[in-house]
Amino acid sequence: MADTRDVMMERLLDDAGIREGMRVLDVGCAFGALTFLVARRVGGTGQVVGLDRDPQLLSMAREKAREQGLSNVTFIQADLAEVPSEQGLFDAVVGRRVLMYQPDAVAALRSVARAVKPGGLVVFQENDASIGPVSLPPLPLHIRVSEWIWHTVEREGADLHMGFHLAPAMEQAGLRVEHVRAEALLQTPKVHYPMAPILRAMLPRIVGHGVATEAEMGIDTIDQRLIEERTKENTTYLGEMVFGAWARKPSTVGE
Repeated sequence: MADTRDVMMERLLDDAGIREGMRVLDVGCAFGALTFLVARRVGGTGQVVGLDRDPQLLSMAREKAREQGLSNVTFIQADLAEVPSEQGLFDAVVGRRVLMYQPDAVAALRSVARAVKPGGLVVFQENDASIGPVSLPPLPLHIRVSEWIWHTVEREGADLHMGFHLAPAMEQAGLRVEHVRAEALLQTPKVHYPMAPILRAMLPRIVGHGVATEAEMGIDTIDQRLIEERTKENTTYLGEMVFGAWARKPSTVGE
């Protein structure tokens, strides 16, 4: 089954107009998941540069690019607040779950916008904890899993409401917002989004921040227990909202 979040991102890229032949910057690229989505979209005549400050994640991204045979991708180590000028200007900049970790999202957007051509696109997707978890009736295990994740993110200093703040931040950064949307991550007894990989990836952070112990989480059985809980109640579960927006850099000063 396709990753629901990737499907949402593909729709966002489609509607924003990320297309073949474009030169795109992916900020906060981590191990390259979004970079590779965009690379396949822009094709051999396009180029994607993935930017991250973590050398270990960039090493993983380069290896994955080699495995996938993607020759239109390069990765650079830098902070998104300081995109190297030698990279030149891009047709678009994209990011996913990045702005929520910035101490000043507006300043971050201003910085990345400097790497975009006049009239170019700025496209971001950000998760938001303002709505959810929600189900009828409440699902205790689902609520606990959500709390493990979001309490950890909160203790790391992230903005849990970046989805709602996304479009206003773009406007404050001097960009012209063209569209903003929100989509729910829904699960049913027959539609499941695997949580074990997420919890495993976050395990050192969850334990390190004192949110939960590895024994409490029971990662090896968590997905089966979540499915059983939804099946028992025969209900739909809304975990969180995913906001997407695209904006355009003004072509002229004062536009």
